[in-house]
This record gives sequence, structure tokens and C-alpha cells, in this order.
Amino acid sequence: MTRARRAGRGGIRWVVYVFAVFACAWVATQLFYFAQIAIWTTVNPQSTAFMRSDAWRLSEDRPDLSVQHTWVPYDQISRNLKRAIIASEDANFVSNNGYETDAILQAWEKNKARGKIVRGGSTITQQLARNLFLSREKSYIRKGQELIITWMLETLMDKERIFEIYLNSVEWGNGVYGAEAAAHYYYRTSAAKLGAAQSARLAVMLPRPKYFDEHRGSGYLAQRAGVIARRMGAAELPQ
Repeated sequence: MTRARRAGRGGIRWVVYVFAVFACAWVATQLFYFAQIAIWTTVNPQSTAFMRSDAWRLSEDRPDLSVQHTWVPYDQISRNLKRAIIASEDANFVSNNGYETDAILQAWEKNKARGKIVRGGSTITQQLARNLFLSREKSYIRKGQELIITWMLETLMDKERIFEIYLNSVEWGNGVYGAEAAAHYYYRTSAAKLGAAQSARLAVMLPRPKYFDEHRGSGYLAQRAGVIARRMGAAELPQ
């Protein structure tokens, strides 16, 4: 065997080895996500990737602030807020399988036209997948992982449990996470006592919570909240 042939085979073995290492690492990561979600079917998450990222950021940039988060059971969260979020974020939440194909395709076309990712077409379950495990970075690799985790959530959990975790973990401002913390932060009340108008405003804040935390007098926020308030009655809640 010539030296060149031996070198070639050695290079192939190295490529195969590197590929196998990455493949094993990827599979191990998916198994970790799957096992964690299985645990969370009955155990409440104590924190999320977004919370941990925010806690670190606040400790560096705003040491006077800290992450605000208090878990409350599903039946202690206002039905007004539940209906407002479904009306605003994912009207077909109860009936879809975690994905809205039309929304994903529309987002793809918009991103392609802009030459960058500006829209994700995410359902409530996809948002939860991102909040629990992933970063805020926008990339197609992250979006692919988000879709895999979404499938895991929809496979292992019923819709009510998915929504309960979402309501308790979604970001609502600068270091504000979950319905209970948001209710106290914005309205000095509990999540159970949120009225229709309050709930509609909170729902509209979700795509850009930090922005609306600093721009509470936004005309768009008021106008869109009125639209959501009118749609809330038709929102179907998970049973």
C-alpha cells in the first residue's frame, strides 16, 4: 500500500470518527431533552434557559434587579389571560399538533425576502420549547432544534400541561417571568384576578416584552389589546 493511499484512508477514518462524535453528542442532547420533558409532565420546572440567561445578564448589567418568577397552578390563573394569549398567539392551540405549517411557510418567505430571520411563525408549544431549552439567537439550526423539542412536548404532555408551563415561564418584561409575576409587576394583583382588559394587554406584550415594558403607553399596544379583547370570547381552552 502506498503512503498516499494510507494517508487517504487515515483521513477518511478521521472524518468518520469526528462525524460519529458529533452524532453521539447530538443523540445524547436529544435524549436529555426528552428525559427532562418526561420529568416535567409531573414536576414543575424551576427555571428555563431564558430565565438563567436573564439572571446572568441582570447580574452583570443591572445588579439592582433580579428575575421575578412565582409558579402558580393552572387553575389559579385567570381564564381571561388564558383566552387572551390563545387569541393573540395561537388561535388553533387546542387542535394543532404544535405546528402551523402555513405560518412557518409565511415566515420562511418573509425571512428569505429580508435575507435574515425576522419572523418565526411559532405556536405556543414552539415558544415553550425555545424558552425552556434554547437561546434567543435566531438561526435555522436553532429553529430545527425547536421543532424537535416541540414534537417531544406534544408527544409527552397534554395541551393543558403545555399551557400551564408556558403561562408560568413565558417572559413578560425585564426579568419578569410567568403570569403571577407579571400580574404583580404591572397591576399589583394576582394572576387569578386579572381582568379582560389587563389580560389582553399582557397577551399583546408577549412578542416584545422588554420593549413594551419600557413603552407601556404605546398606541399599538392599546389598539391591539382592544382587538384581542374582542376575540377572547371565541378562544378555546384546553380541557
